[in-house]
Amino acid sequence: MGDIIHTLPAVRALKLGHPNAAIFWVVEPKWAPLLEQNPFVDRVLLFDRSIRGLLAAPRTLRVSRCRFAVDFQGLLKSALVALAAGPETIYGFDADLVRERAAAVFYQHRISTPAAHVVDRNRDLAAAAGAVRDVEPCFPLPPGRPEGQLPAGDFVLASPFAGWASKQWPIAHYRALAARLDSEWRMPLVLNGVPGASFGDIAPAIAHYSGLPGLIDATRRAAAAIGVDSGPLHLAAALDKPGVAIFGPTDPARNGPYGASLRVLRSAGAVTTYKRGAAIDPSMQTISPDQVFETLRTALGRARS
Repeated sequence: MGDIIHTLPAVRALKLGHPNAAIFWVVEPKWAPLLEQNPFVDRVLLFDRSIRGLLAAPRTLRVSRCRFAVDFQGLLKSALVALAAGPETIYGFDADLVRERAAAVFYQHRISTPAAHVVDRNRDLAAAAGAVRDVEPCFPLPPGRPEGQLPAGDFVLASPFAGWASKQWPIAHYRALAARLDSEWRMPLVLNGVPGASFGDIAPAIAHYSGLPGLIDATRRAAAAIGVDSGPLHLAAALDKPGVAIFGPTDPARNGPYGASLRVLRSAGAVTTYKRGAAIDPSMQTISPDQVFETLRTALGRARS
């Protein structure tokens, strides 16, 4: 999810640089709602990431002559998908920047960039493929659709889960934050998860279950967002929501929220690693609910009571 959001400005710049070309975006079906109503994407091609899907890729992706492909993800899987489309040439990152070095073998054009954040790296890669340079970053996201019940007034939205447990913030901390939000601001904390997600005991926070369209709608409606290094946080940043980003093992300079709407909290003792930890990282546990509350107060410009 975050990969797609971080690529939206680059693809927009590509379309502006090639206005007469058709832009096809290959995506897994579960993330396709992020590309609904995108005026810079002419067609969304659904790809099943299984071995069967990869074997079928040449048949499903070669829907028209492809001048070039751009692999923003930098994985062996994504490089093979680009190859399967049968382009005349493939653009990708240099071997030192891709996530899996083997992916770079398939690129005819390997791009190096000094940019730190992945959004800016993607924009540099797109520029090498003819995208308009120096265009203001823009995240064309759909409106989403209401799912489930949300508070009628202002609320703070959080999505506590991440792809790696090590990037998560303890549920007990969310409970404590919800209690303070309620006692001082009378503002509920809403925790979003997919249908069937198990939050455990989160009172006085409120559970909200939705798919991706419902998450987009809830993020748009929220007064603020609290997040960890996961897709929902990057969605909130793309929608310019104020709030707090809680970081631990991953580097916010590379993977943090893009823009200035979200304030980043990271423990001074955090060690950067991209290994998928199965337990909450100690650096995430040391960030207290009070720290998050006070940072949120600053982000929202609220005076102390």
